[in-house]
Amino acid sequence: MRKRVFIDGQVGTTGLQIHERLKERSDIEIVEIDHELRKSKTEKAAILNSVDLAILCLPDEPAREAVALLDSHAHTKIIDASTAHRTAPGWTYGFPELDSSFRNALRESRFISNPGCHASGFIALIYPLISDGILGIEQCLSLTSLTGYSGGGKGLIAEYEEQRSESHAVPPRPYALNLSHKHLPEMQGHTGLIHAPHFFPVVGDFYRGMLVSVPLFLRDCHRSVSVKNIREIYQEYYDQEPFMKVYEENSDSVLEAGKFLSPTACNETNTMELFVYGSEEQALLMARFDNLGKGASGAAVQNMNIALGLDEQVGLIS
Repeated sequence: MRKRVFIDGQVGTTGLQIHERLKERSDIEIVEIDHELRKSKTEKAAILNSVDLAILCLPDEPAREAVALLDSHAHTKIIDASTAHRTAPGWTYGFPELDSSFRNALRESRFISNPGCHASGFIALIYPLISDGILGIEQCLSLTSLTGYSGGGKGLIAEYEEQRSESHAVPPRPYALNLSHKHLPEMQGHTGLIHAPHFFPVVGDFYRGMLVSVPLFLRDCHRSVSVKNIREIYQEYYDQEPFMKVYEENSDSVLEAGKFLSPTACNETNTMELFVYGSEEQALLMARFDNLGKGASGAAVQNMNIALGLDEQVGLIS
């Protein structure tokens, strides 16, 4: 029997991507709300309480309102792609690669929060090092994240597309300069860090793709480690994960012209690639993935597959 899935907010960037991944699947029936009734709470409540799983691709407050429409006796599972529930009690964080407890919780949970794109890269890099004792929760960390403009939603997409239609290049644009980005709580909460990291996000003039970078002074680690040691920790930690790839020491071979690491090489996939560069004193930890893939819709489909007891990899490209 096919699983019935409702995408609430199907016309948004993430919702469209999820719909594209599900529409040809024989094991999923996409349930849609009548266009004329899309603002009816009664109609939405009826759908939410009748499907096997709903994916919320909504702003934070509408996402909370949608959850409030659920009956206590309904069996519907929820995946919320907004920021609303990423650190909320009773919600499972949808990053199954972090350790077995996350994947097991996804199988059992009714309420699942889909990770933010920037946070996904940071947590993937830092969580194993804290688990291994290389870093402590008192560590003060920073990250830079270069992202495609699709992450800004329809308004930003329209702005960039207009500039491109007029053959105007847009230079890289840092934002969230008040250091209060909405992904910071989950970066801190799901790594256990005492201090929120110093976060410097930058929008690039490309549609999709992401490169998250975390610098480390090796002398600040809790024990003596090298760049090679950190790479080996990642390789062992993510060894059995089909969507995680850790590059070997000769990862210079993936650099364009032997110099440049492109943020777009994982586009259209659900793969996250990890790199460790550096010297005897410093390391540069890097995560590359599609901000609309493993950073949003791909992660949501992966979490949906696990929550519904389906093959975790079906419908996704690694």
